[in-house]
Amino acid sequence: MKTPRHILTTERYDAVLFDLDGVLTATARVHAACWKKTFDRFLKERAEQRGEVFRPFHIDPDYLLYVDGKPRYDGVRDFLHSRGISLPEGSAEDSPGHYSICALGNSKDGLIAEAIRTEGVDAYEDAVELVRNLIDQGIRTAVVSSSRHCAQALEAAGIDGLFEVRVDGITLHEKGLAGKPAPDSFLEAARLLGVDRGRSAVIEDAISGVRAGVAGGFALVVGVDRKNDAASLLESGAHIVVTDLRDLMPAAV
Repeated sequence: MKTPRHILTTERYDAVLFDLDGVLTATARVHAACWKKTFDRFLKERAEQRGEVFRPFHIDPDYLLYVDGKPRYDGVRDFLHSRGISLPEGSAEDSPGHYSICALGNSKDGLIAEAIRTEGVDAYEDAVELVRNLIDQGIRTAVVSSSRHCAQALEAAGIDGLFEVRVDGITLHEKGLAGKPAPDSFLEAARLLGVDRGRSAVIEDAISGVRAGVAGGFALVVGVDRKNDAASLLESGAHIVVTDLRDLMPAAV
């Protein structure tokens, strides 16, 4: 009997591409908190200046729908658009502040860098077990993240040596690749590994990341339900949703 499609073995898969925040590391909540702090400062200041009611940024749905998994400037742009707010684009060199999309994004970037430095990073045990199982089988592994702090987070979590390839926010900038939900980052990881997307799986916890995996035509797109949003992951195209990544491992003999 053939192994079920969602079980990750060499029978069907040559590589597995992992998102970082919320899949490998428990940093998604830290990112969400930093975004909330950044946007709430901006929204409160704007409301006071205009004599309007302050409408705070909400993790659900604002972070999940408009920001989660995306490059930071895209997240700023998409959230502001959802509120009907227009700001100048600015440039990546803008100092942190509230006067441009890039300045807002840079404000959040400073907060997350400080959080990683002071609070450290925890890796999910189920994810680490799965990655080690894949390596033991001879299945290739990569991490694909929109974060510019991917390398620091992997090192802080003690799992930086488990991945052959890293495609992150710095890679996107250097190579001019579109961020999630575009498939470019996952396709670049597959290219660097030298594997066929038809024999590769994507593991994501974000709606934008699931959509990227589906758009890239990968053989299997797994949604990880860390935020009680299984329905949204399935609606976004995930082939399967799991709460524990060990469910993707072959049964022990």
